Amino acid sequence: MKDRTHSLVSITGMGLLILTILTTGCTQKDNSQSIGMAVEFNDHAACAYVAKENGWYGEEGINLTTYESYATGMRLTSALARGDIEVAYICLAPAIMAYARGVPVVIVSGTHKHGYGLVASPDIVNISDLNGATIGCVREGGMVDLLLNRMIQEYDLKDVRIQRMNPLKQVIALETGRIDAAFLPEHHATVAESKGFTMLITSHELWHEMQGSVLIVKRELIEDDPETVRRLVRVTERATTWVNENPDDAARILADELDTEPEIIKKSMSRLNYTTGIDVDSVQEMIDFMVELGYIDEGIRAEDMLDTEFLQENI
Repeated sequence: MKDRTHSLVSITGMGLLILTILTTGCTQKDNSQSIGMAVEFNDHAACAYVAKENGWYGEEGINLTTYESYATGMRLTSALARGDIEVAYICLAPAIMAYARGVPVVIVSGTHKHGYGLVASPDIVNISDLNGATIGCVREGGMVDLLLNRMIQEYDLKDVRIQRMNPLKQVIALETGRIDAAFLPEHHATVAESKGFTMLITSHELWHEMQGSVLIVKRELIEDDPETVRRLVRVTERATTWVNENPDDAARILADELDTEPEIIKKSMSRLNYTTGIDVDSVQEMIDFMVELGYIDEGIRAEDMLDTEFLQENI
């Protein structure tokens, strides 16, 4: 009787265990969140490309209903106003522009620092040679536009003509001689360099500890579903660590996504500091410079658009 009772208890316990596993599985499935995501077409978004390739969003119960890639951060800001884009990996300046225009975005993590460079034709050997030159750049308010303005100010350049176009077109314009130089985000800057152009100056030299890109979410996602935001930050942290620990594998993943040679991507990635760290002062510094240039109005405070609570949980 004792053995039979023990067997019944074991069977019952096993049944409860199976029921618990099945129930837990159903709960996790039911808790999956569908969101629309956008990234920039460059190696700034390395963590997003890697996380998607490795299936880590799915592991965290995040179902990507859209995964759109944009040539520039400025184009991505327009998409953020749409209801189907709730999450984006985007350069800081365009994120600030979106916020200033009334799009309710919140920065929840950094993704990298630096990652921009001025590439010039071989006959331009000094910054002073850019006086009177034609320089390619993205639209006003983009990161490289801020850097170009900063360079013009610091080196007191005169008669600089700016041709506005996306990075891919800038590289072509360099090759065809339509422009003398181009201020480009990585990986585009290193691609141009590989074609025989000179990396004349980088963001490291112009702007110490410049915050590059960030992970932003719509404010309503934080209010309605903070757990999904927590998962997004956790995936971003995991992917960023993986990129730093596996540069060769990361370069191969990005090379496939960006249709570029892995060696070029790896060199480009070495010019970025991939880190999720971000602070209020770095964001405010960029806000203040954008105000100085007249791109946004005064009064925007970094602390109002920055929420590092989820990031701190992963430290």
